[in-house]
Amino acid sequence: MKPVTNASHEELEKAYDNTLNKVNDREVVDGTVIAMNKREVVVNIGYKSDGIIPMSEFRYNPELKVGDTVEVYIENQEDKKGQLVLSHRKARATRSWDRVNAALENEEIIKGYIKCRTKGGMIVDVFGIEAFLPGSQIDVKPIRDYDVFVGKTMEFKVVKINQEFKNVVVFSQGSYRSRIGTTEEGNHR
Repeated sequence: MKPVTNASHEELEKAYDNTLNKVNDREVVDGTVIAMNKREVVVNIGYKSDGIIPMSEFRYNPELKVGDTVEVYIENQEDKKGQLVLSHRKARATRSWDRVNAALENEEIIKGYIKCRTKGGMIVDVFGIEAFLPGSQIDVKPIRDYDVFVGKTMEFKVVKINQEFKNVVVFSQGSYRSRIGTTEEGNHR
């Protein structure tokens, strides 16, 4: 066995680095759950170290298991201990905003869950983001009892996003169609 020289050590290190994924801070990537316990989930993204995410960020998914693919947000490639810092919660939020922006841009009809009533309307969960549904835009007919809509999943159209304040406004599909003067039959070609 021949001794490792500085030049060959640098070549080996470069070859090893080329086998790793290139990642950037503030980027959303897919990772694989490789271990988990009651407090933490260990996720491999193909980088030189694995990331540890608090189990609380997966509370919505009690079925999570080793081998599952999850979206993660790279907060930092290395903390003071050389550990990759990941967040699943931030990945979900980032992707959700991308999907809401795409729905507005492409004038898509999306599904949302009406969570609760609020002054002047309803709060609708759209891709995990809370959106405002004005009371006047819930249905074509005037509504007397808003509470009958709480807990329902309906179709909505994103009509406005305030990026600065992270506010989203939606109209129900029925009220949106009546505002622009189309009918369901009129949309078929």
